[in-house]
Amino acid sequence: MPIRLNLLAEVQAAEEMRRRDPVKRAMWAGGVMVAGMLAWSVSLQAKAMMAKRDVDKVEHQMTSFTNDYREVMANQTKAREVQAKITALNSLTKERFLHANVLNALQLATVEDVQLLHYRADQAYFSTDAVKTRTNDTGRVIQGKAATVTEKISIFLDGSDSSSNPGDQVTKFKELVSMAPYFREILGKTNVFSLRQISQPQLLPAPGSTVGKSCVLFTLESKLPEKTR
Repeated sequence: MPIRLNLLAEVQAAEEMRRRDPVKRAMWAGGVMVAGMLAWSVSLQAKAMMAKRDVDKVEHQMTSFTNDYREVMANQTKAREVQAKITALNSLTKERFLHANVLNALQLATVEDVQLLHYRADQAYFSTDAVKTRTNDTGRVIQGKAATVTEKISIFLDGSDSSSNPGDQVTKFKELVSMAPYFREILGKTNVFSLRQISQPQLLPAPGSTVGKSCVLFTLESKLPEKTR
């Protein structure tokens, strides 16, 4: 029977022992784990970068929405201010004092021998500054007040009474003007016309005649109720 000799057996045995060396296996396992950790770390870094990009995008959108919200609120405030001014102008247009209405009412209030010589209206406006809302030392909030304008109007009527007994028709004219529908509406029940002054009988030249006509000159006055806007 032939005898076979393996001259490489010793070398093969040493190689086999090296392959089965636990330290080498541990090194291989450690390398695999390190590679896995590196891959996981890179994956986390990539996810973190993507998340940061999403967060930046959301923050940009929130900033944009905040700016849009502020712009909308500012526009609403301006719109309310404009609407308040339009309402105030409409109210002023509706309630403003018109001289034409006064003159028309005077045409309808006539008394024999009484002549209206002059009409005057004094209009005065007094403004009050706005007061801002503030908080006092105790923490109490004190509401502010809007600016206002107070309107004061006085009407003056200068006339002459040339009746047979000058001065007798003045009272009748005063009562007639005070009771006229337009003046009752704008003056109210208490602010009627009053006799401010009346002159002594005097002679005034009569048109087309060299002889003067006896008459008295008078002035009526009334004040409209004050209006604050």
